[in-house]
Amino acid sequence: MEETISLQDLFATLKKHIWLIIGSTITAITLAAIISFLLLTPMYQASTQILVNQEKTEATAITAQDIQTNVQIINTYNVIMKSAAILGLVKEELNLPESTGQLSEKLTISSEQNSQVITLTVKDEDPFRAEDIANTTAQVFQTQIVDLMNVDNVNILAPANVGDNPSPVEPSPTLNMAIAAVVGLMLGVGIAFLLEYLDTTVKSTQDVEDLTGYPVIGMIATISDKDLQSSRLQLTNRRRKV
Repeated sequence: MEETISLQDLFATLKKHIWLIIGSTITAITLAAIISFLLLTPMYQASTQILVNQEKTEATAITAQDIQTNVQIINTYNVIMKSAAILGLVKEELNLPESTGQLSEKLTISSEQNSQVITLTVKDEDPFRAEDIANTTAQVFQTQIVDLMNVDNVNILAPANVGDNPSPVEPSPTLNMAIAAVVGLMLGVGIAFLLEYLDTTVKSTQDVEDLTGYPVIGMIATISDKDLQSSRLQLTNRRRKV
């Protein structure tokens, strides 16, 4: 016999295990808050923008072909900027403890499509060190690219500046707690329906009808202790009157 679950049964299951669902949600949020605030290291971000242009010997306007040529060499510049040739000088100038490989992992280089602007982003535990790394990398790259590729087409548009009161970009406690709330809620609901599925005890006349396939024609009423005491008191009073 095929079992069907009504919407009423679903809500009844949720109501029955409501504290389990609430508990799992609160537990997940609490764990996410503890991990975000106490265990994860805050990371700060600093960004600088670099403009790539072709060197002009004459005062001529920049054409679309010039821009396309600049866009094509940006990928090469991205590789050079994260190379040991550049980061080794950055490491030496700032006296950084990291290796050039570790320093490269802190750098993210991106550029908009058909744009001549490169954005150099650095993430570090210290916001002001992230600012120093970003600015020094841009300056070293601007200087060294002249010798490496025999061109002078790099200009720094906007140096990195984290401000007086920088805020960490990672972790995001609010986002982590929101995700944990959804996961905890889904986990609690899943456990509630699993417990209900594994519970094979017979609790109602409907369960009897579902198991046997026959209608219930009678049932034994349950007498509470209060009703039992009331019946005994009435019986005692009747005997006294007799």
